[in-house]
Amino acid sequence: MGSYISNSPDEQQQMLSAVGATDFESLYADVPASMLLEEGALHLPDGLSEMEVSEAVKALSAKNRVFPHIFRGAGAYQHYIPAIVTNVVSKEEFVTAYTPYQAEISQGVLQSIFEYQTMICELTGMEVSNASVYDGATAAAEAVAMCREKKRNVALVSAAAQPQVISVIRTYCFGNGMEVRLIPEKDGRTDLEALAGMLGDDVACVYLQQPNFYGCLEDGQKAADLTHGGKAKLIVGCNPISLGALEPPAAYGADIAVGEGQPLGMPLSFGGPYLGFMATGKALMRKLPGRIVGQTTDTNGKVGYVLTLQAREQHIRREKAGSNICSNQALCAMTASVYLAAMGWNGLSQAAKSCMANAHYLADQLSGIGYPRKHTGPYFHEFVTICPVPASKALAALAQHGYLGGLALNDREILWCATEKNRKAEMDELVSILKEVRGE
Repeated sequence: MGSYISNSPDEQQQMLSAVGATDFESLYADVPASMLLEEGALHLPDGLSEMEVSEAVKALSAKNRVFPHIFRGAGAYQHYIPAIVTNVVSKEEFVTAYTPYQAEISQGVLQSIFEYQTMICELTGMEVSNASVYDGATAAAEAVAMCREKKRNVALVSAAAQPQVISVIRTYCFGNGMEVRLIPEKDGRTDLEALAGMLGDDVACVYLQQPNFYGCLEDGQKAADLTHGGKAKLIVGCNPISLGALEPPAAYGADIAVGEGQPLGMPLSFGGPYLGFMATGKALMRKLPGRIVGQTTDTNGKVGYVLTLQAREQHIRREKAGSNICSNQALCAMTASVYLAAMGWNGLSQAAKSCMANAHYLADQLSGIGYPRKHTGPYFHEFVTICPVPASKALAALAQHGYLGGLALNDREILWCATEKNRKAEMDELVSILKEVRGE
């Protein structure tokens, strides 16, 4: 232990004496004996050397299965990440652990966040963005909380949204006293006729995804018209890559745009860390949670960056703040900024169109072997097929050949995803494997 603890036994004894204790056990004199563990009760193995730990960890990692072919999305997506993205964000000066409160020594980090906010606004068509929150589900839940008013405390959430997002929204609303009501799904989309009948004086907001969990595209304009007709606010959860091909949420009247930023240069990484982006118009700017970086000038007229509008935050006015979010995903936001800068608008648009083209090709090929799409109408890069064999059997066959197939929604339905990384030969082989499963 001497190699890891900087104080000697004599120094430890002096500290114990200073607090009136004779040994470490006496520090727990007030703890019931039943709560104390006897020595050796945990059966911990002996310590290992650095070399032995390295070998043990490598042995554990060898148990992971890495699929060379991925056709699953459902909220986390495999996209090509230009080498420059990792190269830039790995620089030591960009790795930060916390929010830069002291502007005078944090200009570089603050500027990077300001650039991120600017790009998110350009992507969504909104006027102001925050410095990011933890993930897409958190962003959706925070957006719902932004819309709460004294007499409007009901959130209408599309049943066609991602299940995990719905779950997080429910958790937040349970804590802040809001009620969640699900808008029914019809043919893979939000039932807007049902929505029209659900709007009332107690409804604060409507949340839907574009594209939704099933990959289908919603009628954003009609949803916005209905929502605003009921004096409520529309929150749209966006796939950021899709915005390279689809119109931004601000174009059809969304009040708040949120989403999962993982597709913007972040690998799948076993589920995180990811990035929740949020953007809105000036009318809701002071209700936007988290950090906002603003550009200003100093006394010498030079451009500078600061955290602005902080009076709305929990660390300034805890009892009146609309959110208790107290950090931001600065390095992930930096990653998204570098990715968007490296791709440019043309690159992002090309990636989005390639995703769509690949998904439509895959859907056509699957339909040709008896895996028809369940839903009609337009879709982006995900779609649901009906399986002629049990979904578990089809996916197991694919896994044997190194393919991570789509997500089984039940025993006869699979949610597939294709991105720009999937090649025609790869998709053709997937179809060939599924043909063998049917015995063709």
